Amino acid sequence: MTQTSQGREVLDQGGLPPTDAPPSGKSNADAMSAAKESLEDYTLRFAPRSYRKWSAGIVATSALGGIAYLADFAIGANIGIACGTTNALIGIAVAAVIIFATGFPLAYYAARYNIDLDLITRGSGFGYYGSVVTNVIFATFTFIFFALEGSIMAQGLELGLGIPQWIGYAVSTLIVIPLVVYGMSTLAKLQVWTTPLWLLLMVIPVGYLVLSHPESVDNFFAFTGATGDGGPNLASVMLAAGVCLSLMAQIAEQIDYLRFMPPRTAANRGARWRAVILAGPGWVIFGAIKQIVGMFIAIYLIASLDPAASATANEPVHQFLGVYEEMMPGWLAMTLAVVLVVISQIKINVTNAYSGSLAWTNSFTRVTKTYPGRMVFVVVNLAIALVLMEANMFAFLNTILGFYANCAMAWVVTVASDITINKYILKISPRAAEFRRGMLYAVNPVGFVSMLVSAGVSIAMFFGAFGAGIQPYSPVFAVGLALVLPPVIAVLTKGKYYLRRTDDGIDLPMLDAEGNPSDAKLLCHVTGLEFERPDMIRSAQDGPNGEPQYVSSLALSTDKTGKLILPAQP
Repeated sequence: MTQTSQGREVLDQGGLPPTDAPPSGKSNADAMSAAKESLEDYTLRFAPRSYRKWSAGIVATSALGGIAYLADFAIGANIGIACGTTNALIGIAVAAVIIFATGFPLAYYAARYNIDLDLITRGSGFGYYGSVVTNVIFATFTFIFFALEGSIMAQGLELGLGIPQWIGYAVSTLIVIPLVVYGMSTLAKLQVWTTPLWLLLMVIPVGYLVLSHPESVDNFFAFTGATGDGGPNLASVMLAAGVCLSLMAQIAEQIDYLRFMPPRTAANRGARWRAVILAGPGWVIFGAIKQIVGMFIAIYLIASLDPAASATANEPVHQFLGVYEEMMPGWLAMTLAVVLVVISQIKINVTNAYSGSLAWTNSFTRVTKTYPGRMVFVVVNLAIALVLMEANMFAFLNTILGFYANCAMAWVVTVASDITINKYILKISPRAAEFRRGMLYAVNPVGFVSMLVSAGVSIAMFFGAFGAGIQPYSPVFAVGLALVLPPVIAVLTKGKYYLRRTDDGIDLPMLDAEGNPSDAKLLCHVTGLEFERPDMIRSAQDGPNGEPQYVSSLALSTDKTGKLILPAQP
């Protein structure tokens, strides 16, 4: 048995590398720890072909299972009650178009190069360390929406089982931990198995309401909201769109699944494209429908049953309970409402916990060169979410999401702009995705500065720094600046901060004959394991006889000495 095979066998069994493995040390121990965990979820790196065994359809179904959250129903109800039906519908449509347009290039790159959004961001204008700030933005997204979904589940447990909400918050947090330990393989099964029941519980009551109470449709379109203004109002439309745009970072969670897309072939090309579009930017179509449904049910409860229902009409459990009670006995209605809430919460919050742990782990490891293990950050992320729940964040939902939207838009639109304009139109940014340490500069001003400026200006606008008249238009400025600044800065800097090196020192091609990332394997001299070609770079340390050695991006991420990194090219 070779040293490499021996090391991999022991590692798969949960042990340490064999005694004839490369010299040990803290960096090597961290690299081995990361490698062991990466065999399941590939926290810090490219997802190799040897692991991507799912069909395009299963990957897409798993990704769409992650949008089963009920927050859309609450968001739709909130903006409908505040802005009226007409303004809310236009706002939802505006947000959906922006999210779809910006999400498409990101989803394409994830499936094309089998990397997550953090790795895409590194090479799309931010640099190796510059993308750490976007990881924090994404991690924030995961714990905000974990807390939101956890709050919804706690509302359901209190209503159905009489469990106090503070206990319900803890239950909704602890229940997901065992489900995220094993990464993608377990999450894929969970999403596929639970999706049919979730669809049944959600679709049937809405269809019943429309068919049995046709007047509810007229009441829906006539609802004017808190403003009392029935006609379109641009400020109200933009306020509604701003809240919906807080979901823009959801594309990062979709990508955490899409990176496992199988290699493209002549046989699966059509199915693969459909899966990438539907489960990538297409998630927003389902999200918009859920927002409209949530608004529809909330308005029905307020207009047709009890005006006082507005106090709880934005809570999904009350929304569905109100409809179920018209269809069936009260005990069964309550049971189904609670089951729907629990299934939805688990489906999305395992994804929130999983994706959040990836984001925190990636950032921490890159900054400290130490790998503490992904499960450490599962706990950290969930602890933050629990604090938010206990602080009753649900009561301030619109404000929290409106503020966060500016950060999310600044990040996602900046990356989309770099891919679309700088890579494909101006051809200043290297088209191939690059994420490896040593190949990138620490910080690239193209994306980093663009994001900070667009986020800073739009957040200042959101809090009224430039006057109340333009306050609702902060999303417009966030999107506009993030779209325009990357090409401007790229032209001014002549693109010189994208690549520190253009040659990674390996003669093997990066892509195979079909244009997929190569599955050729090379030995990492740090871990003693083989990694696929896109994950590898030549080491600055030659072998004992002067022969070239190779090192994985995983090992480089925990190298504190910097001795393995090739020098910058002139």
